[in-house]
Amino acid sequence: MDKQKVTKPFSPSDLKTILHSKRANIYYLEQCRVLVNGGRVEYVTEQGKRSMYWNIPIANTTTLLLGMGTSITQAAMRELAKAGVLVGFCGTGGTPLYSANEFDIEVAWFSPQSEYRPTQYLQSWVKFWMDEELRLQAARKLQTLRLEYLCREWARRDATREGFEIAQDALVKLVKQSEQHVLDAPDVEALLTEEGRLTKALYKLAAQATGYGEFSRVKRGAGMDPANRFLDHGNYLAYGLGATATWVLGLPHGLSVLHGKTRRGGLVFDTADLVKDALILPQAFLSSMRGDSEQEFRQTCIENLMRSEALDYMIDSLKAISENPWVAQA
Repeated sequence: MDKQKVTKPFSPSDLKTILHSKRANIYYLEQCRVLVNGGRVEYVTEQGKRSMYWNIPIANTTTLLLGMGTSITQAAMRELAKAGVLVGFCGTGGTPLYSANEFDIEVAWFSPQSEYRPTQYLQSWVKFWMDEELRLQAARKLQTLRLEYLCREWARRDATREGFEIAQDALVKLVKQSEQHVLDAPDVEALLTEEGRLTKALYKLAAQATGYGEFSRVKRGAGMDPANRFLDHGNYLAYGLGATATWVLGLPHGLSVLHGKTRRGGLVFDTADLVKDALILPQAFLSSMRGDSEQEFRQTCIENLMRSEALDYMIDSLKAISENPWVAQA
């Protein structure tokens, strides 16, 4: 007779067996409570006199964004930290928090803490980061990687004919011009100027590709049009992945190469820039034209981020920069 199998006791460390780059879930929650119930992390919503409990599969989750009207217990935070889930407190729709005097203080991130985080990439990053010229080279490389990902993803969208028929010649010309401007940039300010110029041109291409009409970028103002609202909303999903990528590699958010002068979480913004224009920007215009709700837009963005392996690309890009910040000359 076969001996009965003995089940090994479950260890919290088992929660980390799924690589962050392979995890499937990003959650944004509003008007609910997050707690531990029966050993599982769940969020609770009120429907009339009934409380509805929904499980959060923390072992397969990268980021948890908590919007307005949420609360979380210490026990839940402890379990999320064990699983390596990044928690961010934000405003409605994933937008930044605001203090009483309405100054923007961004999303408040709570990284899982551990004394045994890897230091390999931090040590490599610090070696070049202390050198101004190498830091500029790293910023150039970041921008070239961003352009590579942009071309790949916009070409894929155009090929699938999902209502995003771009002028490929115009895109190729725009990207080649930007690549040269990046290589010729004498300092970080010039790189940021080029980044803004390129993004503005991409807005125009996306508006034309979807038939959106005239578009002007406005951030968090009254009377915003759907595309502007979706851009704000979607960008913070990318910031969540950016914060996750830096945490996975053990890189502090302050060691940025582009956005560090005015943003304390500059490296999160740098990392999110790798995929924002490629994935969030076109979806904002597509969802606006379809009349999607915020929930539908958010779900589509998450699916796009997962399908395009955005977190993988962020992590691999940061690894490449830390190992060799020099950008190949054209």
